[in-house]
Amino acid sequence: MLTKTTPPASVAAPSPSPARTYGILFTFVFALAGWGLSMLPGLDRIGALACTLLLTAAYRHRFGYPSAIGIGIRFSSGTLLRAAIVLFGLKLNVVDLAQQGLPLLARGGATVAFSLVTVLAIGHWLRADRKLTVLLAIGTAICGAAAIIAVSPLLKSKQEDTAISAGLIALIGTVFATAYTVIQPWLPMDPSVYGIWSGLTLHEIAHVAMAAAPAGPDALTDGLLAKLCRVALLVPLCLGIAGYSKLKARSESKHTQSSAGRTPFPFPWFLLGFIGMSLFGSYVLPIMLPDPAPLLRDLSLVTTLLLVMAMAGLGLNIHLRDFRNRALRPFIAMLIASLLLAGFTYLSL
Repeated sequence: MLTKTTPPASVAAPSPSPARTYGILFTFVFALAGWGLSMLPGLDRIGALACTLLLTAAYRHRFGYPSAIGIGIRFSSGTLLRAAIVLFGLKLNVVDLAQQGLPLLARGGATVAFSLVTVLAIGHWLRADRKLTVLLAIGTAICGAAAIIAVSPLLKSKQEDTAISAGLIALIGTVFATAYTVIQPWLPMDPSVYGIWSGLTLHEIAHVAMAAAPAGPDALTDGLLAKLCRVALLVPLCLGIAGYSKLKARSESKHTQSSAGRTPFPFPWFLLGFIGMSLFGSYVLPIMLPDPAPLLRDLSLVTTLLLVMAMAGLGLNIHLRDFRNRALRPFIAMLIASLLLAGFTYLSL
């Protein structure tokens, strides 16, 4: 394995700009490789994010990488990640949400509350790693890896924890979506109701599309709308986390009676970008373009590429030893909570 060392003082270290570029290109190459793997039969069910994450984690474990390009890898897993979240806002159509989704928004709120409480409670009972359990609870409640990526800076999570959580949520979501697709023909449910069930219980938008599409266009439309109602709740959840963290930091600083120990809490500006993109795609873009669908498809590809590059950066920071040692109990907590969510939501529809 490559040993990451700091160059001695007598040796000129690479300048930050080329090092950043090489690191970004490093993640870009892995993103293309992971995306290509996800197109192979069997792996197409896992998706590009999970394939890239597994590929980069295995590479890091076997070979490592030069420490000089770490600045570029961190840029991909940080800055590009936030840019992807901003562009992700284009998937949230505020008009459709307001016109058709208000009842589903209430159900989405119940889904979020149930998922958060259940994963955290089971994780506490299992004595699971708390940091991973919190990230998995939020991913289960909202929108999988995208939600985990969005809240990680607010929770000051390590990139390693973010990567592990994103990988686990992608894995279990793929398994559930595949199972939904298999059992759908035997379920006594109207296609539209089946789509809503998928949207309220599956972890990511891609999982909902994968499970709902075989049931027909009505199922797909209602499933994506139900899912977007959960995505819309990402903003208030993040703002709530930010507000709580800021109050907690103030309380701790009062107890210490020292201003030197205070650390400013970064406001999640990327959430404003997420909201702005949602409003732009819902109201402005239809006025500018008669048919914005082709542009939205292209931007969706750009968003996916940025997310996959971010996942490559996160995967290069995973220690597989920690994955084995820390991930099992949080994974079990998420799995049990996901099964309960699917069952209770099915009975309520």
